[in-house]
Amino acid sequence: MDSLVEGNHTAVTEFILLGLTHDPVLRVILFIIILGIYLVTISGNLCTILLIRVSTQLHHPMYFFLSNLAFVDIVFSSSVTPNMLVNFLVDKNIISYHGCSIQLGTVVCFGTVECFLLAAMAYDRFVAICDPLLYSTKMSTGVCVQLLVVSYIGGFLNASSFTVSFFGLTFCGPNRVNHFFCDFAPLVELSCSVHSIFILVSTCSAGSIIVFTVIVIAISYIYILITILKMRSSEGRQKAFSTCTSHLTAVTLYYGTITFIYVMPTSSYSTDQNKVISVFYMVVIPMLNPLIYSLRNNEIMGALKKVLKSKILF
Repeated sequence: MDSLVEGNHTAVTEFILLGLTHDPVLRVILFIIILGIYLVTISGNLCTILLIRVSTQLHHPMYFFLSNLAFVDIVFSSSVTPNMLVNFLVDKNIISYHGCSIQLGTVVCFGTVECFLLAAMAYDRFVAICDPLLYSTKMSTGVCVQLLVVSYIGGFLNASSFTVSFFGLTFCGPNRVNHFFCDFAPLVELSCSVHSIFILVSTCSAGSIIVFTVIVIAISYIYILITILKMRSSEGRQKAFSTCTSHLTAVTLYYGTITFIYVMPTSSYSTDQNKVISVFYMVVIPMLNPLIYSLRNNEIMGALKKVLKSKILF
């Protein structure tokens, strides 16, 4: 049953996710590609977490945040990708009303936590480069844990606003979501009774978090750039730049996509473009992060070689 009669309306109890495409050949191709990406995502991020845990030389604040970022990427991708893969194999991908709310809340929560973690990592680089003598004090274990707790609290609060807004929507007609997961915008389009206050709260919550974290990252890197330009040693400048390039790459990819999806006016792009960008944002980026941080980080590559060498000799 898709719905239940409730007064003069038909209350929707489940949704049908339309997915990326209806072309059977393209669905098989996409299934193979996205399955491969997902397996690389899980293995790459798990290896990052394990490497940071076993390598004492990586027990620094930057890698503390990186290991948590890897965990967030695993959960973030897993909240959507397995269901997307199922969509390629079945004619009708059905998700329950409460299942849809859980998926929406999980995506928003861990997507928000990633924003805060990227901001915390920018602050960490700012302290390391601009105030190295007080680095151990300003980025102590207690401070790192506090920043992590704030990240998760921010994610939970933002997810709560979207979940409350979802339950505030009334669905009494079509239940076909034109997306591969329960995103908020296509759900609002299906709603037959939209309370603007719920949409306003969700928009303000998400917008304020994006603006706040972008400001923290921008200010951090402005001070970092000023400090680097003041360095007399070219070797020192190069070393400082090298510690920031991986993070800047990750920030550019992540915020570039969420800006396109959630900040640009919907009239400027189609639903199909939104889906493609969402795949990159939710499926591809979690796979790229461990590659970006490992391939462009000498400490991680050195720790990996050391661990592999010890295992081979053992």
